[in-house]
Amino acid sequence: MLTLQIVGVITVLTLAPSILVMMTCFTRIIVVFHFLKQALGTTSQPPNQLLTSLALFLTFFIMQPVLNEANNKGIQPYLKEEITQDEAITNVVKPFREFMLRQTRQEDLGLFIRLSGAGKPNDINEVSTWAVIPAYSISELKTAFQIGFLIFIPFLVLDMIIASTLMSLGMFLLPPQLISLPIKVLLFILVDGWNLIIESLMKSIMKGS
Repeated sequence: MLTLQIVGVITVLTLAPSILVMMTCFTRIIVVFHFLKQALGTTSQPPNQLLTSLALFLTFFIMQPVLNEANNKGIQPYLKEEITQDEAITNVVKPFREFMLRQTRQEDLGLFIRLSGAGKPNDINEVSTWAVIPAYSISELKTAFQIGFLIFIPFLVLDMIIASTLMSLGMFLLPPQLISLPIKVLLFILVDGWNLIIESLMKSIMKGS
């Protein structure tokens, strides 16, 4: 039993990065953060380490109910030898699976059901978790890109206005980015951009939950 537990712990630790990226909201958050960074035009600020750490903490904040359910219904009963290992795995995966299904588009889920060669399921419970995970991932990527596009629009308009203004003034040798960057940063501060971005992200995820 002890040997199996050690093997199980090592396996979980090995797969932890993939589980974090593929089965939580981390993907959506970190992709949106990088879109924001590109839209602002800042190459090194905020640092990638800071954005990743913030995305991790936001992920744990959002996923806390899921983690608590997995721990209370799966891990703790198994450690107390109240349920079998198979039941523990099922109880741990179930809350993650329910979270992913709430965020997954039907088109993406249908794609991986067809690719798996399985017949049309009669119930969502018949859908394999191995089909749910990649379907959830590409759904998250699409949502993140949609949010990123909306973030890009006002900054792109501002860049175009500044570039047109400089050209009309005959300042062809002055890079537009040199003028637009501080203006974009100032506007982002004035509208409390970080608060708006994070609030919108959290609501978009929790609304689906």
